[in-house]
Amino acid sequence: MMDMTEELVNTIVTSVHGTTDIPYGETSVSYARPFRRARMYDLLHEHTGKDLRGLDRAQLLASAREANVPVESSASAMKILDEIFSVKVQPHLLQPTFIMDYPVEMSPLAKSHRTEAGLVERFELFVMGKEIANAFSELNDPIEQRLRLEEQAKIRSDGDDEAMVVDEEFLHALEVGMPPTAGLGIGIDRLVMLLTNTDSIRDVLFFPQMRPIEAP
Repeated sequence: MMDMTEELVNTIVTSVHGTTDIPYGETSVSYARPFRRARMYDLLHEHTGKDLRGLDRAQLLASAREANVPVESSASAMKILDEIFSVKVQPHLLQPTFIMDYPVEMSPLAKSHRTEAGLVERFELFVMGKEIANAFSELNDPIEQRLRLEEQAKIRSDGDDEAMVVDEEFLHALEVGMPPTAGLGIGIDRLVMLLTNTDSIRDVLFFPQMRPIEAP
């Protein structure tokens, strides 16, 4: 899936510009293959100086405060980790970079990593600090999926509105039978921004015409 995503983006850039190196602001971005591939926890360690893997919520909160990352004291562990990544790592991802091996708490719908406990088979592609693509192997074990959603529901009840709920219809579909599957989502608007050297999403989407029409 990463190879396909890499080839797709590389082909689009080359077709539009005739080269793999194009400007974005004052930075020259190279879409030449292969793109960099890095593990999430490795980059967190590189940019914070701390090994954050395996820390509980209180320890992650303390690490966020130490790194001057603003988070609410009631934030869940996955929310804290995501905020640390967004503030300390994401701004450095200027050249195309695949981030791999996310913690299971951040990816409740992804299949468990086949060799490392606590991680899932997921990647995101970042360019110029922007998330361009997100993909993962779909979890098709209904028992494990229920346990994860129940944990998500508990996190949600504790105040994290971004956490998921227990979706009984989805779980029933898994119980009926779901083959091995992978999903990929690409932010076309952000990709167009990169292709056109545009820093505002309003310049690549049909604003304000796309806003809902208000009834008189």
